[in-house]
Order: sequence, then structure tokens, then C-alpha cells
Amino acid sequence: MNKTGEIVKVGIADMNIVKPPDVIRTSGLGSCVGVVLYDESTRIAGMVHVMLPNSGLARENIKNKAKFADTGIRALVSELEKRGARTIRLKAKIAGGAQMFQFKSGSDLMKIGPRNVEAVKEQLQAARIPILSEDTGGSSGRTIEFDPSTFLLHIRTVNKGEQTI
Repeated sequence: MNKTGEIVKVGIADMNIVKPPDVIRTSGLGSCVGVVLYDESTRIAGMVHVMLPNSGLARENIKNKAKFADTGIRALVSELEKRGARTIRLKAKIAGGAQMFQFKSGSDLMKIGPRNVEAVKEQLQAARIPILSEDTGGSSGRTIEFDPSTFLLHIRTVNKGEQTI
């Protein structure tokens, strides 16, 4: 995708920030949701790999803010602002939130993927950050890569091929 810059990797329950010519990538998005926030005027972008919907689920003091939708999105917005982005200009693209396993019980507690997507959308709405595009749900894992020079999110979905949103 990008010949001159580095590929900055974001691990599970992790976040990072890039500017062109670098791109940012995360793999292993099953029930997790990859949230990309970017400011077109400063060409700065960040990604958080959200694992769980709510930090209220944590049993102890939260050491890893990126793990949860509520703390992860706030932390990413804060980091982007420190580097010159303005919250009012931020836009979002999201992917992931698959239902990776079928459970006989049908319990909503087991539906982590859809709950992660819902929590991410709630946090973005609360921060007044519009979601310009998304590829969420389904039952397949994804790898996503965002290029802050084109504002395109490239998505590779297991057994389903590739798309750009």
C-alpha cells in the first residue's frame, strides 16, 4: 500500500498514532473493534484496538486504557489533541466486532463483538465524532490498515477478501 513510510503496528488492547508517510495497522480483529480517528487538516491519525465494551467490567484499577471502548477512545482523542489534532475535526472509521463463536445459550453476555461495536458507537457519539464508514459484525476476523495521506481504511477479512472504505 505504502512504499516510503513505516507500518506502525497496533497490538490487541493497544493504540498508536501516525502521520504520513506512515500507515497504521492492526490484526486479529475478531470480536475486537479497530477504531481509527483522524484529522484531515493536520493529517494525523490514531488507532485503538478495543477488546471489551466497558471499563466497568475491570476488577481492578485500569492499567491499560486501550483495552476498553470507553477509556480507549477518550485516551486516543487526548493523545491526538496533544499532537495537534482538534476534536471538532476528528472523523472515525471502524471495523471488527464479529461474533466469532456461536453459543447455545444466546446470552447477550457472550455477544462481545456486537457489544463492542455498540459501545464504540456510543463513545464516538458522546464525543461528537462522526463515523464516516464501518465494516462491522459478521463472523470473520479482520486485519485493517489506515493511510493518513489518503484517509482510506483497507480491510482484509478472513475468507471474504479485501475492501477499502
